[in-house]
Formats: sequence, structure tokens, C-alpha cells
Amino acid sequence: MFSVWPSVLARCEPVDDAYDPSVTGRSIVALPQPVIDALCCPLCQQALDAEGGSLRCAARHAFDVARQGYVNLLTGNAAPDNSDTPEMLRAREAFLEAGHYAPLAELLTSPVPSEVGGLVLDAGAGTGYYLRAALDRLPGAVGVAVDVSKHAVRHAVRANRRAGGVVCDLWRRLPVRAGKVSVLLNVFAPRNGAEFRRVLRPDGVLLVLTPTAGHLAEIVRPLELLSVHEHKLARMDAELDPHFERQERFERSFPLELTRDEVHALVGMGPASRHVDAITLRQRIEHLDEPAQATASVTLSVYHPR
Repeated sequence: MFSVWPSVLARCEPVDDAYDPSVTGRSIVALPQPVIDALCCPLCQQALDAEGGSLRCAARHAFDVARQGYVNLLTGNAAPDNSDTPEMLRAREAFLEAGHYAPLAELLTSPVPSEVGGLVLDAGAGTGYYLRAALDRLPGAVGVAVDVSKHAVRHAVRANRRAGGVVCDLWRRLPVRAGKVSVLLNVFAPRNGAEFRRVLRPDGVLLVLTPTAGHLAEIVRPLELLSVHEHKLARMDAELDPHFERQERFERSFPLELTRDEVHALVGMGPASRHVDAITLRQRIEHLDEPAQATASVTLSVYHPR
């Protein structure tokens, strides 16, 4: 799979002052310096610098940094109603930490040579599970977890000692300076092709993990959940084509055996849970066999900037 990286090994070096909490601890603003260096003011797009417990730009716009290691750079309206809730994040954390989706994390990080350094940005980071897998593979890299939910970003930073977090909306201009990101992860999350291209280095890579139409079909059908459109990949390619060239695509399917509680956690960790009321969902789950048999089926798409 290393063929998808024609120039990264030659040009993408580890961060000079890679964040090592065992040596330096959290900085005074609780963010790794490489993350601060990559951020910009969401109001005027100027660089941000640490000052006390905040980040400030030259225009004196200031943003407090939470002691957990993240900064809220969301402008305008508050987070949308469809952002991850604490309940969704607890369900996702329980399911992912049980190892059910470990093959997905392995697939996602497999195209990336371990020598790659720089900044890894997880767009729609959720609990930070996949960002942690990427940083485990890339000892010279530093991560930044981006999500519209402050609850998600807090989870993600807690799970990743070499990462900082940013609360922002993926559909708006990202508060990240141009060309600062080496690897951009996008797992079951919205995609903003123009902004992804802007923040990526010319030799960077975008890794997009999406479910196939058959993903969890054995559970989706009896629970009457939302299914994946069969033309999802074609639409995604068309959406990203002005900004990216697709290099490779890999598919992976594997079986799952789940208790009813695990099925409930699986459904509860995503937006599908919003389309069925809790009582009806629990009743439908109780009619499933135990353990429930299901098939995880995903596609990894690898894109390089145009």
C-alpha cells in the first residue's frame, strides 16, 4: 500500500518540537506547540499565539484554552443540534474500546508509512479512537482532533496524549493555516473538500473511511435504521474531484458477534439513533438473536491534493 505515498517520505519530516508529555508535560495553555503553530484565528485568519491561558491573534481576538487540552474556535451560532451528545459518545467509547472496530483502525492507518511526521488532523474526530491509532503508528507526528461537539473533542484529547483539540464546524472555514496538515483522517464524518485541500500540504494525503451499502445490514434491516445509499462512493468522488485525485481504494469486510447491549451501543453511537425512539429501538433489539451476527463492510479511499 505504500505506493500511495510517492513523495511524502522524502518531504514530510517529523515535527521539530514533537509533543512529548512525558518530558515536557502540557504547555501553559494545555495544547501541543505544533498544534498552536498550525491554528489561525477563525475571525481574521491571522496566526494564533499562546498568551497566558488563551490563544490570541495580532488583532487581539482571544480564545480560552480548556485545561483538558482543547480550544473552542466555533464562531457564529452554537454547535448544531446534530452534534454528538455525551450519551452518543459514551456508547461509541464503550463499543470501540471493546475492539469491535479494530480492523477499521488498522485499515485506515495501513497506507501511511510509520516514518511520516507532521500534523495529523482528524476531521470529525468523535472519541479520538482513530486518531489514537494513527498516532500510535506515527511516533513522529502530533494530532489535532476537530469536531463540532465540545464533548467529542474533550473525549478525543483525553484519549490522545500527543494531540490537541479544536471545536469548530467542518462546513465552515477551518481555523487551520494553509498547508499545515500532513495526514487528514475522515471517518464516517462530513467532508469539506475545499477546506481539506487548503489545509493539506501539497504532498499530504486524505484518508476517507465510509460504510458500504451492506454495512451492518443484518442489524439495519430488522431495526429499520437508515441505510447507506448505493451510489455513495460515486457521489463522494464527484464532490472531492475539484480538489483531490483519488489514488487507491480498499474494501474490507469482517464478521461481528454482538450482545444485545453491544447492538444498543452500536446504534446509539451514531445519528441512526435519532430516527427511532428509544423504547421502540429497545423493543426491536430484544427480538434479535443473541449473539447477533452482523458484517462490518467499509471502503477506504485515498486521495492526494490536486
